Amino acid sequence: MPSSTSSAPADYSRHQEKNPMFETIRYDVADGIATITLNRPDRLNAFNATMAQELIAAFDRSDADDMVRVVIVTGEGRGFCAGADLEAGADTFNYAVREDGPVGADGSIDWSHPDVRDTGGLVSLRIFNSLKPVIAAINGPAVGVGITMTLPMDIRIAAEGAKIGFVFARRGIVPEAASSWFLPRLVGISKAMEWCATGRVMLADEAQAGGLLRSVHAPDTLLDVARGIAREIADNTAPVSVSLTRQMLWRGLGFSHPMEAHRIDSRAVYGRGRSADASEGVTSFLEKRTPVYPDSVSQDMPGFYPWWEEPEWR
Repeated sequence: MPSSTSSAPADYSRHQEKNPMFETIRYDVADGIATITLNRPDRLNAFNATMAQELIAAFDRSDADDMVRVVIVTGEGRGFCAGADLEAGADTFNYAVREDGPVGADGSIDWSHPDVRDTGGLVSLRIFNSLKPVIAAINGPAVGVGITMTLPMDIRIAAEGAKIGFVFARRGIVPEAASSWFLPRLVGISKAMEWCATGRVMLADEAQAGGLLRSVHAPDTLLDVARGIAREIADNTAPVSVSLTRQMLWRGLGFSHPMEAHRIDSRAVYGRGRSADASEGVTSFLEKRTPVYPDSVSQDMPGFYPWWEEPEWR
């Protein structure tokens, strides 16, 4: 396992970044927290292909930056995300209109063609693979992909009065963004089926009662609450431990027997127990001081990581 005992401790307070390169989102870093803001307020931050590409790029950026400890995703203006941009009208969800797509001259469909892939699913899978914990601060309406993109995020909070809906059946389509995997695991199969089959739009209070949201807050306090959660992570925990824990918990949802978890837990405890972080964690606790963890996610993940084989599209 790589050693980082000589690594300089992170000084999050001095690391700030504003990235103007994106068209549909903003990406800002301050004090160890990356904030991704969906930024099409004139269209209630409706989701399009450019936003999908930019969200993936933003998570690539946060993963590559060891000074980023937590990611917050929110929306500009009065909405979080109104779902897919319906500007294309009746052909909004008709991917077959793309040139050189999966539809052959005889009308047959190549189901393994890359153009069959759901764009929202590409974003959800990228968030699922994030090396940093992700907090959704849902500041307003979040429907369709506007809510399914938050399912692989780790913590969801919402503003009072925010409207949430899995409206796909009311648009003649089906849940996307891998939500058929995420949603039942978050709220249970019965609640997931009720919300998707009815397609109704609910208020944040119902979503909280159903287990989708951690908490609901006054709109003007929402980001402060999100930053408070992020600060608790960034100021007190070891980055490598949090990153490993995130993967252990999410990927453990697919385990068929607790022995599979035991194998990973044991390797992780063994590897982390030998680390400079573990020494610092115990020493700082005994000395009653704030820990300064030296290990970094980019350099010090244990040798058995990753322990899974990433499935391919086919």
